[in-house]
Amino acid sequence: MKLIDTHNHLYLEDFDPEQDVLVNAARESGIDTLLLPNVDVETIGRMHDLCDRFPDFAYPMMGLHPTSVDGNYAGNLKTTESYLGKRAYCGIGEIGIDLYWDKTYLKEQKIVFEEQLRWSIDLDLPVAIHTREAYSEVLDSIHKVGADKLKGVFHSFTGTTDELEEIGKLKNFKLGINGVITFKNSKLSETIQCTDMNHIVLETDAPYLAPVPYRGRRNEPVYIWKTVEKVADTFGLTLDETVQITRKNALDLFKIPNKKA
Repeated sequence: MKLIDTHNHLYLEDFDPEQDVLVNAARESGIDTLLLPNVDVETIGRMHDLCDRFPDFAYPMMGLHPTSVDGNYAGNLKTTESYLGKRAYCGIGEIGIDLYWDKTYLKEQKIVFEEQLRWSIDLDLPVAIHTREAYSEVLDSIHKVGADKLKGVFHSFTGTTDELEEIGKLKNFKLGINGVITFKNSKLSETIQCTDMNHIVLETDAPYLAPVPYRGRRNEPVYIWKTVEKVADTFGLTLDETVQITRKNALDLFKIPNKKA
């Protein structure tokens, strides 16, 4: 099996100095691709270093995370954009709007999000969208910039059936499903039954959101197999079928060089 983890932060300090060991373990488990969305200007170097060490395995995205938006957002956004012409990226991310922790910079978050959406259109790249307590704001920005021109994934989808329906109207967006689907009180398994497997990609969001039975621990790439099991069970599929379908979905969206469905 050749599984794609579409959202992973293995380059973060949380994994020092174990990145190489974890990459080897991931490969041995059947994972052949990690997509690495950026966080902010401080993480760019670490992300690039990991991708350079494993060029056939780890692929970078470029973006500025909404919780990193502050009073210096314009300068940080300019720095982030400056990398887009220096190397290839598989997407624009991680971008979005987050109103869970702090609403202080909501206006600035919208400005940054919409500017990065425009980058994705100009470069014909998908977006990895982070949204927390901000579905209406995110959807408003997508429609404002041009829903018909955009494509991407709603990373770590945990929305309602109504929000799922609104995302479905966008046509070119998929749902990133991770360890949350295994949580005891999560309704995510029931919610995504309102869609079909063609709209789903798999992710870890490591080091965050480790699936049961690892919940509360640092999430690692190999833990994604618990998510695969739950998604397979949700749709009545085998593990192999789930891997194949979600792999095709990821490759249709991200167009990763040298990868085949």
